[in-house]
Amino acid sequence: MRLLPLTAVIALVVLPGSAAAAAGTSAAAAAVPAAVAASASAGAQGFTITDPRIKESSGLAASRIHPGVYWTHNDSDDGPYVYAVDSATGKTVARVTLAGIGTPRDVEAISLGPDGQLYVGDIGDNLNGSWDHVWIYRFPEPKELADVTVKAEQFTVRYADGARNAEALMVHPVTGRVYIASKSEDKGGLYEGPEQLSASGTNVFRRVADLPWVTDGAFSPDGGRLTLRGYFFARTYPWKDGRPEGEGERVDAPWQGQAESVTYSADGSTLLFGSEGESSRVVAVPVKPASGSSAAPSPGKPGATPASGAPGPAGEQGGGGFTKGAAVLAVGAALVYGAKRLLRRRPRGDS
Repeated sequence: MRLLPLTAVIALVVLPGSAAAAAGTSAAAAAVPAAVAASASAGAQGFTITDPRIKESSGLAASRIHPGVYWTHNDSDDGPYVYAVDSATGKTVARVTLAGIGTPRDVEAISLGPDGQLYVGDIGDNLNGSWDHVWIYRFPEPKELADVTVKAEQFTVRYADGARNAEALMVHPVTGRVYIASKSEDKGGLYEGPEQLSASGTNVFRRVADLPWVTDGAFSPDGGRLTLRGYFFARTYPWKDGRPEGEGERVDAPWQGQAESVTYSADGSTLLFGSEGESSRVVAVPVKPASGSSAAPSPGKPGATPASGAPGPAGEQGGGGFTKGAAVLAVGAALVYGAKRLLRRRPRGDS
């Protein structure tokens, strides 16, 4: 995660709120553990990442061959490592070292393809277009969980309309096509990769849709839905003809100060939302039926409500249902964290 754009900070500060609402912020925070327990009962469970090496978890992907295991990685300043975390304990059960690639610059996302391979997106760009290319790494998901070194493929990526910053990479679980969502204060975009990635040439990604400010995304296991999250929102879109359809439906995502990751559980019944920070919490939110279902109302539709005791729904981009107290907390945390990251980080050269 990076320092919030000035317009986002201003939007937070001017959000309406009363003293009574602000006073309720601490009570809502105290209810989070209960919300996590309630949501976990409907599917995959939330968990806390306990490995002290994982300080900037910036992506999540559910394993298909190891039940309850989630793959994650640090944002940067770590190395060519991917970690397998057991959701039952929060402990790391494997660390994979990627060989055959250069030095990672800004790893932001991870996704599992239908070919059984993990795709790691070294796609961040702190200077918003300073690097004319980024990379994707790919390697088979290990069949056994143990610390291991694997040879990974490295793919060079350029965007058809110029360099940009991105934090979300999604592999479609049916077609295997790779998509990247750029992160822009004005208007982000969804970029579609070629039908097959090439390790010998440059892979040009082309813009196919406009998106809000996105920090991660994930396809449902059947490929029928795409869920995107930002700092202050999460929405699920029907996926039709290789594109997200309509305005999407709001997801009752948790408030997380360093909101960086989202994935579906392997069975598709639950969304898992993660964040950066030491001992970071991954929160489980049951997936609600799509529009038109005869079951419970879909997220964002009238009558949809969060789990009992859950934090309120994340607001839409540029505004939302935050109290004044929560807004002040968010601004303070973002400024302090962003300042620290900017002071200790310098652009790195290509490998």
